[in-house]
Amino acid sequence: MGATLEKTANAMSDINHGDEGVQACGTERQDETAGVDSVAISTPDIPAEGEVRGAVVFFSSASENTARFIRNCHLEHEGINVYRIPLHRRGGSLNIREPYILVVPTYGGGSPDKAVPTQVRLFLNDRANRNGIRGVIASGNTNFGEAFCMAGDLVSKKCKVPFLYYFELMGTKEDEEKVRRGVPEFFANIKKQQQA
Repeated sequence: MGATLEKTANAMSDINHGDEGVQACGTERQDETAGVDSVAISTPDIPAEGEVRGAVVFFSSASENTARFIRNCHLEHEGINVYRIPLHRRGGSLNIREPYILVVPTYGGGSPDKAVPTQVRLFLNDRANRNGIRGVIASGNTNFGEAFCMAGDLVSKKCKVPFLYYFELMGTKEDEEKVRRGVPEFFANIKKQQQA
Protein backbone atom coordinates (compact mmCIF):
# COMPACT_ATOMS: atom_id res chain seq x y z
CA MET A 1 0.00 0.00 0.00
CA GLY A 2 1.17 3.59 0.44
CA ALA A 3 4.26 5.12 1.94
CA THR A 4 5.06 4.98 5.62
CA LEU A 5 6.17 7.82 7.84
CA GLU A 6 9.39 7.91 9.82
CA LYS A 7 8.91 9.56 13.21
CA THR A 8 10.41 8.97 16.63
CA ALA A 9 7.56 9.81 19.01
CA ASN A 10 7.34 7.67 22.15
CA ALA A 11 3.72 8.23 23.18
CA MET A 12 0.95 5.63 23.64
CA SER A 13 2.67 4.26 26.73
CA ASP A 14 -0.75 4.10 28.36
CA ILE A 15 -1.88 1.25 26.11
CA ASN A 16 -1.99 -1.42 28.74
CA HIS A 17 -0.66 -4.88 28.02
CA GLY A 18 -2.49 -6.38 30.98
CA ASP A 19 -5.85 -8.16 31.05
CA GLU A 20 -8.19 -5.27 31.79
CA GLY A 21 -10.24 -3.72 29.00
CA VAL A 22 -13.64 -2.42 28.11
CA GLN A 23 -16.86 -4.21 28.99
CA ALA A 24 -18.86 -5.99 26.29
CA CYS A 25 -22.21 -4.72 25.05
CA GLY A 26 -23.88 -3.55 21.83
CA THR A 27 -24.52 -5.65 18.72
CA GLU A 28 -22.72 -8.89 19.51
CA ARG A 29 -22.57 -12.66 19.29
CA GLN A 30 -21.11 -15.01 21.89
CA ASP A 31 -17.56 -16.26 21.43
CA GLU A 32 -18.08 -19.99 21.87
CA THR A 33 -14.36 -20.71 22.21
CA ALA A 34 -13.75 -18.38 25.12
CA GLY A 35 -15.05 -20.73 27.81
CA VAL A 36 -16.37 -19.53 31.16
CA ASP A 37 -15.06 -15.98 30.69
CA SER A 38 -16.63 -15.63 27.26
CA VAL A 39 -17.25 -12.15 25.91
CA ALA A 40 -19.84 -11.10 23.39
CA ILE A 41 -18.17 -10.63 20.01
CA SER A 42 -19.24 -7.65 17.91
CA THR A 43 -20.79 -8.06 14.50
CA PRO A 44 -19.54 -5.92 11.61
CA ASP A 45 -21.14 -2.52 11.04
CA ILE A 46 -20.70 -3.25 7.34
CA PRO A 47 -20.44 -7.02 6.70
CA ALA A 48 -18.24 -8.37 3.92
CA GLU A 49 -19.97 -9.57 0.79
CA GLY A 50 -19.07 -13.13 -0.17
CA GLU A 51 -15.98 -14.77 1.29
CA VAL A 52 -14.45 -12.83 4.20
CA ARG A 53 -10.86 -11.90 3.40
CA GLY A 54 -10.11 -9.71 6.43
CA ALA A 55 -11.40 -6.81 8.50
CA VAL A 56 -10.95 -3.11 9.06
CA VAL A 57 -11.60 -1.45 12.41
CA PHE A 58 -11.89 2.33 12.35
CA PHE A 59 -12.55 5.23 14.66
CA SER A 60 -14.19 8.44 13.53
CA SER A 61 -14.97 11.56 15.53
CA ALA A 62 -18.16 13.58 15.24
CA SER A 63 -16.67 15.21 12.11
CA GLU A 64 -17.23 11.85 10.37
CA ASN A 65 -14.17 12.38 8.12
CA THR A 66 -12.79 8.88 8.68
CA ALA A 67 -16.26 7.30 8.50
CA ARG A 68 -16.91 8.93 5.10
CA PHE A 69 -13.53 7.77 3.86
CA ILE A 70 -14.19 4.16 4.91
CA ARG A 71 -17.70 4.17 3.42
CA ASN A 72 -16.31 5.51 0.13
CA CYS A 73 -13.76 2.69 -0.03
CA HIS A 74 -16.58 0.10 -0.26
CA LEU A 75 -14.39 -2.52 1.38
CA GLU A 76 -17.38 -4.81 1.90
CA HIS A 77 -17.35 -5.45 -1.89
CA GLU A 78 -13.79 -6.74 -1.48
CA GLY A 79 -14.67 -9.28 1.24
CA ILE A 80 -13.64 -7.02 4.14
CA ASN A 81 -15.71 -6.79 7.34
CA VAL A 82 -15.87 -3.21 8.63
CA TYR A 83 -16.19 -2.40 12.35
CA ARG A 84 -16.45 1.00 14.01
CA ILE A 85 -15.09 1.82 17.45
CA PRO A 86 -17.94 3.66 19.24
CA LEU A 87 -17.54 7.40 19.74
CA HIS A 88 -19.26 7.33 23.16
CA ARG A 89 -19.32 4.72 25.93
CA ARG A 90 -23.10 4.52 25.63
CA GLY A 91 -22.45 3.09 22.16
CA GLY A 92 -21.08 -0.05 23.82
CA SER A 93 -17.69 -1.57 23.27
CA LEU A 94 -16.15 -3.31 20.32
CA ASN A 95 -14.84 -6.85 20.71
CA ILE A 96 -12.98 -8.20 17.67
CA ARG A 97 -11.65 -11.73 17.29
CA GLU A 98 -10.45 -11.68 13.70
CA PRO A 99 -7.37 -10.17 12.03
CA TYR A 100 -7.84 -6.50 11.15
CA ILE A 101 -6.22 -3.30 9.98
CA LEU A 102 -6.85 -0.33 12.28
CA VAL A 103 -7.74 3.01 10.64
CA VAL A 104 -7.16 5.86 13.08
CA PRO A 105 -7.32 9.66 12.81
CA THR A 106 -4.60 11.75 14.45
CA TYR A 107 -5.68 14.11 17.22
CA GLY A 108 -3.91 16.58 19.48
CA GLY A 109 -2.57 19.19 17.06
CA GLY A 110 0.93 17.76 17.28
CA SER A 111 1.06 16.49 20.87
CA PRO A 112 2.20 12.85 21.03
CA ASP A 113 0.27 12.35 24.28
CA LYS A 114 -3.01 13.27 22.57
CA ALA A 115 -2.40 11.94 19.03
CA VAL A 116 -4.24 8.62 19.50
CA PRO A 117 -7.94 9.05 20.37
CA THR A 118 -8.90 7.82 23.85
CA GLN A 119 -11.48 5.44 22.36
CA VAL A 120 -8.76 3.76 20.29
CA ARG A 121 -6.51 3.44 23.33
CA LEU A 122 -9.34 1.78 25.28
CA PHE A 123 -10.04 -0.58 22.40
CA LEU A 124 -6.37 -1.59 22.22
CA ASN A 125 -6.15 -1.99 26.00
CA ASP A 126 -8.27 -5.12 25.57
CA ARG A 127 -5.66 -7.81 24.92
CA ALA A 128 -8.01 -9.89 22.78
CA ASN A 129 -8.72 -6.88 20.57
CA ARG A 130 -5.04 -6.01 20.36
CA ASN A 131 -4.17 -9.58 19.35
CA GLY A 132 -6.01 -9.14 16.04
CA ILE A 133 -4.21 -6.04 14.78
CA ARG A 134 -2.10 -6.69 11.69
CA GLY A 135 -1.44 -3.16 10.43
CA VAL A 136 -2.45 0.49 10.75
CA ILE A 137 -3.64 3.22 8.41
CA ALA A 138 -3.76 6.80 9.71
CA SER A 139 -5.30 10.08 8.72
CA GLY A 140 -4.13 13.48 9.78
CA ASN A 141 -3.93 17.15 9.06
CA THR A 142 -0.86 18.62 7.35
CA ASN A 143 -1.29 21.65 9.62
CA PHE A 144 0.16 19.39 12.36
CA GLY A 145 3.54 19.57 10.59
CA GLU A 146 5.87 16.80 11.77
CA ALA A 147 2.97 15.29 13.73
CA PHE A 148 0.97 14.63 10.52
CA CYS A 149 -0.55 11.14 10.92
CA MET A 150 1.41 10.61 14.15
CA ALA A 151 -1.29 8.24 15.48
CA GLY A 152 -0.23 5.70 12.85
CA ASP A 153 3.41 5.93 13.90
CA LEU A 154 2.51 5.48 17.55
CA VAL A 155 0.15 2.52 17.07
CA SER A 156 2.60 0.86 14.68
CA LYS A 157 5.46 1.14 17.16
CA LYS A 158 3.46 0.16 20.24
CA CYS A 159 1.65 -2.80 18.65
CA LYS A 160 4.61 -3.87 16.47
CA VAL A 161 2.64 -3.83 13.22
CA PRO A 162 3.37 -2.11 9.90
CA PHE A 163 2.20 1.42 9.20
CA LEU A 164 0.58 0.69 5.84
CA TYR A 165 -0.82 3.98 4.51
CA TYR A 166 -1.72 7.55 5.41
CA PHE A 167 -4.04 10.20 4.03
CA GLU A 168 -5.13 13.73 4.86
CA LEU A 169 -8.51 14.41 6.51
CA MET A 170 -11.17 12.72 4.30
CA GLY A 171 -8.67 11.48 1.74
CA THR A 172 -8.94 11.70 -2.04
CA LYS A 173 -10.47 9.37 -4.63
CA GLU A 174 -6.94 8.10 -5.24
CA ASP A 175 -6.52 7.33 -1.51
CA GLU A 176 -9.86 5.48 -1.49
CA GLU A 177 -8.84 3.37 -4.48
CA LYS A 178 -5.42 2.56 -3.01
CA VAL A 179 -6.99 1.43 0.28
CA ARG A 180 -9.74 -0.50 -1.50
CA ARG A 181 -7.12 -2.44 -3.50
CA GLY A 182 -4.44 -2.55 -0.82
CA VAL A 183 -6.40 -3.92 2.14
CA PRO A 184 -7.50 -7.19 0.48
CA GLU A 185 -4.06 -7.53 -1.10
CA PHE A 186 -2.47 -7.19 2.34
CA PHE A 187 -4.64 -9.99 3.74
CA ALA A 188 -3.99 -12.16 0.66
CA ASN A 189 -0.23 -11.78 1.25
CA ILE A 190 -0.65 -12.79 4.90
CA LYS A 191 -2.58 -15.88 3.79
CA LYS A 192 0.16 -16.80 1.28
CA GLN A 193 2.83 -16.46 3.96
CA GLN A 194 0.86 -18.69 6.33
CA GLN A 195 0.48 -21.36 3.64
CA ALA A 196 4.19 -21.30 2.68
